[in-house]
This record gives sequence, C-alpha cells and structure tokens, in this order.
Amino acid sequence: MRTSILALTGPFLALAAMPVAAQDTAPPPPLTISGSATVVSDYRFRGVSQTDKRFAVQGGLTVAHDSGLYASVWGSSIDDYVAAGSDQEIDLIAGYRTTRGGTTFDIGVLYYYYPGGGGANTDFVEPYVSVAHMLGPATAKVTANYAPKAAALGVGAGTKDRLYVAGDLSVGIPTTPFSVSAHLGHSFGPSALTVGKGYTDWAFGLSYQWRALTFGVRYVDASKAAIAPSGRNVAKAGIVGSVGVWF
Repeated sequence: MRTSILALTGPFLALAAMPVAAQDTAPPPPLTISGSATVVSDYRFRGVSQTDKRFAVQGGLTVAHDSGLYASVWGSSIDDYVAAGSDQEIDLIAGYRTTRGGTTFDIGVLYYYYPGGGGANTDFVEPYVSVAHMLGPATAKVTANYAPKAAALGVGAGTKDRLYVAGDLSVGIPTTPFSVSAHLGHSFGPSALTVGKGYTDWAFGLSYQWRALTFGVRYVDASKAAIAPSGRNVAKAGIVGSVGVWF
C-alpha cells in the first residue's frame, strides 16, 4: 500500500519530539508477517525443471512468532507432467527456528500439495532439518529432507521413500548490493522424485539487491538426464533468471 509524504508528516514529527530512549526500548511485535512474489525463467526443483524449462510465477507468505515457531505457504506454477495434470504446486510448512551464537537450527515439516491432479495420489509429506552458521558476510548451511514411504513417491506399484541432503554457501560482497551462492545436493532413490537410483545436482548464482527487489541469475545442472513428455531433457544444464520482490 502506498502512503503519501503528507500522511507521514504528522507521525514523523511526533516521533522526532520523543526522547531517544523511548524509541529504542519499544518492544518488537511477537508476530511478524513477510512475503514474496517472484518470476523465474525456469522453476528448478533440485536440479530438475518443473515447468518444462519455461517461466513460472511464484509467491509465498510466512508468519513467524518470537518463540521461533513459524508457518509458511508457498506456491508455484508447474507443468502438467509433474503431478498427473496439476498446474500448481502449493507447499504448506510449519517449523521451529532458533539461533545460538551465530548458528541457526531449523526443523519442520513440509507438505507438498498439487491441486487438480485428476484424483491421482500426488501429495506427500517431507520433514526437514537444517543447520546454518554465519561468519561475517558468509553463511554456510547443511540440510536434510526425508520423505517417508508414500504412494505418491512410488515408481509403478507400491510405495517409496526419498532422502535429499544438500549444502549451501552464500556470501555477500562487502559494500556492494551483490551476493554469490553455491549449492550441492544429492537425491537418494529410486522414487518418483529421483532420476534413476539417485543423482546429484549443483548450482552457482549471483544476485543483486535494489530496494525491495532482488535480481538473480543461476547456473543449474544435474548428473543425470530427465526426459519430459515434450522430449526435453529437463535436468540439462541451464541458466535461470529471476526477479523477486520481498515485503
């Protein structure tokens, strides 16, 4: 919502007249709400395109409590080969996050929901845990996601489980709005989300922050091919661009 400079004048003058100590001691709100909206040239999920190497529109909303508890919803457009004809992925997330001495521990559960899947069993649950440590402008993180056995992950008949482990490194370039990142992950299978019995994916990225906007470009690749119904190799190396706004 836009606010005119005239609407801000009264509150600003009132704050300016307050003692500095009164402003500094104002307690933070127990609940915070944040969100994002992004356009990407290709939605890559662990190295594999979910949009047949085409554009996707994505958005998310997070409600966080000062106790460390949080809940999020995130969604993206997808191609219909991903989940039995569904053209949307909606992720429902609940977790707990705490930071101790520069190290952040995060544990939670993620539910993948694919509406409009024609009655097929495509939804599944994935608990996760991550540990991230910040050292100056750099942050290193290791993550493990495990999806218990589910029909949605089965290859043919039966049920399958799936484990994904990853490491990420991001570094903000001092005195600039640029940051660089690197990612390495491995999927253990076989499952409906794994190429063959397992594969490795990796990515390198560069982002630029301008006010509330983030512009990004990433190189993404995977160790095995994944052929979509269109005949495209949707795990082939490629450049992914993105423009996002955060609020």
